[in-house]
Amino acid sequence: MSGQDYLEVRDLVVSFDGFKAINGVDLTFLQGRLHFLIGPNGAGKTTLVDALTGLVEGTGSAAYNSQDLLRMKAHQIVRAGIGRTFQTATVFEKLSVLQNLDIAGGVHRPAWQMLRARRSVPDYVEKALDTIGLSALRHKPAGILAHGQKQWLEIGMLLVQDAKVMFLDETAAGMSAEEREETGDLLRRICPDRTIVVIEHDMDFVRTFADVVTVMHAGKVLTEGTVAEIQANPRVQEVYLGRRVEGAFSE
Repeated sequence: MSGQDYLEVRDLVVSFDGFKAINGVDLTFLQGRLHFLIGPNGAGKTTLVDALTGLVEGTGSAAYNSQDLLRMKAHQIVRAGIGRTFQTATVFEKLSVLQNLDIAGGVHRPAWQMLRARRSVPDYVEKALDTIGLSALRHKPAGILAHGQKQWLEIGMLLVQDAKVMFLDETAAGMSAEEREETGDLLRRICPDRTIVVIEHDMDFVRTFADVVTVMHAGKVLTEGTVAEIQANPRVQEVYLGRRVEGAFSE
């Protein structure tokens, strides 16, 4: 594997006033797999992603493409090809879908080019519009989009940034069953060329689309495996799912 095929996290520790929110986590995220992070609230899932995207400080190492993300600033991490979404969609609601994508794509353009008026839509923006299924809505304000469409726009904004590693925080939250299905299909389409990590609480979504699942608990990795392996793990049932395991993972 090349350095761009995986993100390797070793002995990651994140502390807040002496409390270890992340305590010695080892993880490897591989390109081409839909990797889901699950666990109860407070398990450390979002803090883990915050550390890998430069929003909080951490110790240990996070090697990607011969670089250590833990030694880099947030803007450097973005330029290195690491992108993320948040639990609440962060789009420019008064701007059009097209304008949102064009602004996001500017992260890799020289400043002087940002000042020039666009005479045509860049090919990479057109491709992203087609991939996320919003071509027909390109001139509509992002604020009028349905909940699921805003999430797809955010994924499109990562696509035009050419993010090779994507961290998606509860992408399916609040979606209809149809939107969840379309979102999972979208992730599968873009996954082969990328490393995609999804923080998720929707067990139906996890069961349907996850290639590998990491269960976190109290700032540590409890276990990792396929959905079937996670479902059968007594430790997961005891610590995370408890009595809800049958309902959470049943068809």
